[in-house]
Amino acid sequence: MKIAVYPGSFDPITYGHLDVVLRATALFDRVILGVLVNPHKSMPAFPTAERVEVIHDAIGEFFPADIAARIDVEPFDGLTVDFCRQREATFIVRGLRAISDFESELQMAHTNRKLAPQVDTVFFMTALEHSYLSSSLVKEIAAFGGDVSQMVPAAVARRLSARGRGL
Repeated sequence: MKIAVYPGSFDPITYGHLDVVLRATALFDRVILGVLVNPHKSMPAFPTAERVEVIHDAIGEFFPADIAARIDVEPFDGLTVDFCRQREATFIVRGLRAISDFESELQMAHTNRKLAPQVDTVFFMTALEHSYLSSSLVKEIAAFGGDVSQMVPAAVARRLSARGRGL
């Protein structure tokens, strides 16, 4: 069984993230979204437990049941390669939006490969229609009451709206 981990803070998850997940499910039997507890990111839109919950909701709304059944969502902290070992994953999935992402992602992939030679990184270019999206951008627009409904799944938009952070 080919298992991949797609790590990220997913705060919040966007259509760009879900596009990468969808394409990863075409290559892997199981995809685990590893929701990173990142102490370096300030002011999260959602605490980790709520991020996991909203991602589950988004997956249920976005994917057909047969695909959603092959996607897991789990919080983790520490090294991604350690999380991969614990879940018997031999691949890390990463999305690339622009050339600016490539340099840091390449360095991270080489470092992960050095730490865990049995784990390889697979890159997916974000679909053109989602290439401008970032969680930070979504949070900023929502904080000013902007409409993010075309950027995030309905589950995320509902939660942001309920908190008075945009539609």
